[in-house]
Amino acid sequence: MGMNKKMDNSTIMRIALEQSAYDCCCAPEDFLSACNTVHVSEASDRARRYLELPHICNLVSYGTNIVITGRSDLLPQIAQCIERMPAIENCFETPGLYPINKILEKEGARICFMADYFLPDIDAVFQYDRVCDSAFSFRVMEDTELAGLYLPEWKNALCADRKHLDRLAVGAFYKEKLVGLAGCSADCDTMWQIGVDVLPEYRRQGIASALTNRLARETFERGYVPFYCAAWSNVKSVKNAIRSGFRPGWVEATAKSDAYIEDMMKKG
Repeated sequence: MGMNKKMDNSTIMRIALEQSAYDCCCAPEDFLSACNTVHVSEASDRARRYLELPHICNLVSYGTNIVITGRSDLLPQIAQCIERMPAIENCFETPGLYPINKILEKEGARICFMADYFLPDIDAVFQYDRVCDSAFSFRVMEDTELAGLYLPEWKNALCADRKHLDRLAVGAFYKEKLVGLAGCSADCDTMWQIGVDVLPEYRRQGIASALTNRLARETFERGYVPFYCAAWSNVKSVKNAIRSGFRPGWVEATAKSDAYIEDMMKKG
């Protein structure tokens, strides 16, 4: 793909919009429309690998409008509900989500995930200059080196359920001990998602942002666009994204079945 540090932010945004279009069964320009758009959700081999499609209901905004995708029988009610809201931001706040939930609850579903997605700012990524204590060393790790790292302490960096997608990682070491790990998953044909973990006793020392930034640069060098996701309420993760050179790209609110949510809460 020839993607490297010379890529510009407009190209990164174009790639992200194309991926979101695959995820939402629409066109990239739908996210830039002056009006909300509505689309029936369908399975796609070009969508992010971890998405469970078709969606019951999924709302996506790049800040201009809302792209609504989901079950055909629910879309008219949900779209009408959203059109009554005074601003797109209201749709992602609780007063806007409650009426959408009322529609979903009749079908045994609720809004489950509310996530912020971050895209790299090319200048911020390659001009990253935060200094981490020299006591820590950093090492790039290929996928063949990750087999023994599927442990609870690295559950955000690596995904045990999708090991085949984990392509690359960067580890932070104190002497010979692994104290932090950032990993990226080949979730799309053009974009790799970054996750990061640092052992509790080594946090607040700049390790997370150093790992995230290094992995972002390594991802670019391999020809892919890195992206980063955080629950909107995960302040620590959002701060890490910003420190590492990422900026807000888009937001999503995703519905899941009641059974899915209950199972998720049991697992913690």
